Amino acid sequence: MATVPRPGAYVCGIDAAMAVIGGKWKVLILWALGERPGCRFGELRRLVPGITEKVLAAHLRELEADGIVHREAFDEVPPRVEYTLTEAGAQLNAALAPLGAWGREHVLGGTAPHPV
Repeated sequence: MATVPRPGAYVCGIDAAMAVIGGKWKVLILWALGERPGCRFGELRRLVPGITEKVLAAHLRELEADGIVHREAFDEVPPRVEYTLTEAGAQLNAALAPLGAWGREHVLGGTAPHPV
């Protein structure tokens, strides 16, 4: 699935990317899915401490609509849903890696609990 273009004029590529990953939690959701593909909702919530169920659900829907996250519902009892990064999501995660490295070096002094 290709990334869904959002309406509105963008000034540059950074502007367009920020429209997709903007907010406090989306980058951490991407990191979690990069670390553990095939995450279920509860596992994602544990991997992103502090996020509420409502916000996680909303961000997952937005990331899915933007073609960054794939949601797969399995026809089982009890129901099971897993989230994975799409190819575009994996590319976005890779693009964010240098930003994480910069943060570890310049803000955290070379240490960080997450590889992002």
